[in-house]
Amino acid sequence: MSEYILARGNGRNIPHEDKIFGISNRAKAMIAEKGADKVINATIGSLLDDNGDLVVLSSVDEVFKHLSPRDYADYAPIGGIAPFKEAVQKAAFGVHQPKGFTEAVATPGGTGSLRNVISNYSDGGDKVLTSDWHWAPYNTIAGEIGRSIATFEFFTAERKFNTESFRAKVNELLAEQESLVIIMNTPAHNPTGYSLTLEDWDNVVEVLTEASDCGKAIALVVDAAYIDFAGDEEEYRRFLPKLENLPENVISIVAYSLSKTYTLYGTRCGAMICVAKTKEIAEEFKRVCEYSSRGSWSNSAKVAQVILSRIYGDPGLLERVNEERAHYRDMLIARGRAFEEAAHEAGLETVPFDAGFFISIPCDNPDAISAKLEKQGLFIVPLAKGLRVSVASISEERCKILPAMIKAAMDEA
Repeated sequence: MSEYILARGNGRNIPHEDKIFGISNRAKAMIAEKGADKVINATIGSLLDDNGDLVVLSSVDEVFKHLSPRDYADYAPIGGIAPFKEAVQKAAFGVHQPKGFTEAVATPGGTGSLRNVISNYSDGGDKVLTSDWHWAPYNTIAGEIGRSIATFEFFTAERKFNTESFRAKVNELLAEQESLVIIMNTPAHNPTGYSLTLEDWDNVVEVLTEASDCGKAIALVVDAAYIDFAGDEEEYRRFLPKLENLPENVISIVAYSLSKTYTLYGTRCGAMICVAKTKEIAEEFKRVCEYSSRGSWSNSAKVAQVILSRIYGDPGLLERVNEERAHYRDMLIARGRAFEEAAHEAGLETVPFDAGFFISIPCDNPDAISAKLEKQGLFIVPLAKGLRVSVASISEERCKILPAMIKAAMDEA
């Protein structure tokens, strides 16, 4: 029997249920049956407090509650309202505003940014390059518009960024294609929590500068969804000026999301911001990406654009937002460190971790181990190369007990 009745497959293998949401739904069902104290749901990609409630910045919520209907009910321009496009660049770059020409286009979250980049800077049938440990929806985003994902090995045997694997794959794909889109998720990479170091970035710039000699178009996307939960905001933006050193045929695009940074997940707001060598390239970026927006979601929701504009128009409010976020960032970092320490004590290997919402554990049979842990009331996400734990969604105390449970299940398997 065909998997499709009336719908067209178009080469896609569409599952009956999203994997991550499916696991989370089973966790919720077990909580309803046995109680929250008997279940640990470490699948959720949102920041929760120690009671399991969604963290919403009160300073941001206050702005939300004082909006007028015109602020949230009216259409926004395709590319975003002007104050938002100015504010989002300040939010993304901080004091490290790159030299060169920048343009911002509003998108529905970071996902919209990725969709538009792939649509406009690659050809049908092309492969989009990212690391072997990566956010699984990259495959869906690329596949929906007739592209696919290719990967390089993220880490060496010494647990460092694998520059040589990156170099080899960049050169291989540029030999096969007329253009190349590269997605680099950093800092606080999803799903490993790794952040590229300044030395890593020097190597990335070197590889792309050498590769650019072929004259083909290269688009480097920095998926920075977790940038403000990695650590000190300005310290983790020190890599941005390095993007200025890329040659003219390499455009850098920052995919910035308001979901995590401003706890505005449900408003689906973000922006794609280019760093280009020439005014013409930046203007082209704006034109083609706004055109793609019109042909997919049309215009993004206005409400979060107004909120960010208000925050950056009031220095006192901005300071309050930053201070409140720092409190929750410290909570998140403490959870990650607690998990790391407990993993070391349990003899559980993790993928190199720096900060962020997730930690990953390499293993050969993740689906079987995940299923075994579910029976014990521990829900984590199986990936292609291992297991993903959301330290964002569980308390520090629970972070301390998970590694031993995971290690025991792995040893039994």
